[in-house]
Amino acid sequence: MEERPTLRSLHSDEPTFVTFTNRSEGEARAWWLNFSGEPVSYGDIRPGGSLRMNTFLTHPWIFRASDGCKLLIDFREVYFPRSAQFDENGHPLFHPVFITTPVYTLQECCSRLIRKMVKKRDIDNLEIPDFLKEDIRRTPDLMREIQMLT
Repeated sequence: MEERPTLRSLHSDEPTFVTFTNRSEGEARAWWLNFSGEPVSYGDIRPGGSLRMNTFLTHPWIFRASDGCKLLIDFREVYFPRSAQFDENGHPLFHPVFITTPVYTLQECCSRLIRKMVKKRDIDNLEIPDFLKEDIRRTPDLMREIQMLT
């Protein structure tokens, strides 16, 4: 059985510079995927806030909302930095990168809302189909989602 490649940082040869700006309605957690493909948190960015980052060309980044649901970076699930640019004095220019909320399906929106409002032990008491109960129980899992992105 062939092993699937891992979404991960490859090397730190070419530095680049970005400014992540959170345009979502909630906090956005920045995750760098290290050389083993494991997520490393770089903290939360408040709505409207920014995070300036020195990073490298082959270093992937992903972002998640406070409830673990995915956010988009320049309209993609995974962001790979672009080549560095410099001003006339040789100072790095920080490339603007925007974090936004994807268009969730109605089912995803409802599941997120119910997860916030209903305790796990009370999910079985809801008068909804079993497949929806399972969806509500299935909280976002960053490692599972990284494997799916790979």
